[in-house]
Amino acid sequence: MMQSNNPRRYDDLLGLPHPDPQTRLRMSRHDRAAQFAPFAALPGHGAVMDETARLTDPKVDPDELQADALNAALAEIRAHIRSRPQVQITFFVPDAQKAGGEYRTIDGCVRRIAEAERFLQLTDGTKIPLDDLLSVAQITNTEVVTLR
Repeated sequence: MMQSNNPRRYDDLLGLPHPDPQTRLRMSRHDRAAQFAPFAALPGHGAVMDETARLTDPKVDPDELQADALNAALAEIRAHIRSRPQVQITFFVPDAQKAGGEYRTIDGCVRRIAEAERFLQLTDGTKIPLDDLLSVAQITNTEVVTLR
C-alpha cells in the first residue's frame, strides 16, 4: 500500500550523496546553465519589437492664430538680431526610423533667421527649420517672455 500523504517517506534519502554519472563526466556549471539560456529563434526579432513599441509624437500643425503669433515672435527677434537675443525654442524633430518624432526645447542665442532657406540658426551652430517651430520665447535676464 502506498503512503502518499506521509511527509517522512523520503527521510532515508536525505543523507545519501548525490549520484555521479558512471558513463560520462559531470557537466560544468557553465555548460549546464547554457542549456537553460533563452533561445533566439529569430535573431534581431527583439530589436524589431523594441522599435515597434517605441512611441513617437505626431507633428502638430499650428492653427492660424498660432502661426500669426509665431511670425510675430520671429519678427521681434529679427528686429533685434544684432544683439543676439537669447531664446527658448520648442521644435519638432522627425524620427529617422518611423512616422512622427518628438518635440524638443532648447535655449540659445539667435545668430540669424534665413528666410530663403527656411531655418533659424543659433550661435552654437544649431539649425532649426522654420516649418518645425512650435513656440519661441525670448529670455530676458532670468525671466522668460513668451512670444507665441
